[in-house]
Amino acid sequence: MPQRLHLVFGGELKDPTRKEFKNCEEIDLVGVFPNYEAAYNAWKSKAHMTVDNAHARYFIAHLHRLRDEEQPASPTEELG
Repeated sequence: MPQRLHLVFGGELKDPTRKEFKNCEEIDLVGVFPNYEAAYNAWKSKAHMTVDNAHARYFIAHLHRLRDEEQPASPTEELG
């Protein structure tokens, strides 16, 4: 069974109606989690901590969806 990794990250947005960060160098990388439940719990905790800041947003990225295991590896992946 493939591992289903999830990345939780967030920060302050330029405009709360868009998903563009105000400063990419200040993005808060919360962590990578082994399943959605753990990622959701981390996301929820960070979201509650920033509830008073309308420009702050946290997201869950489904890392397992970014890679298609059926596709051949790129040359850079094979270097490692």
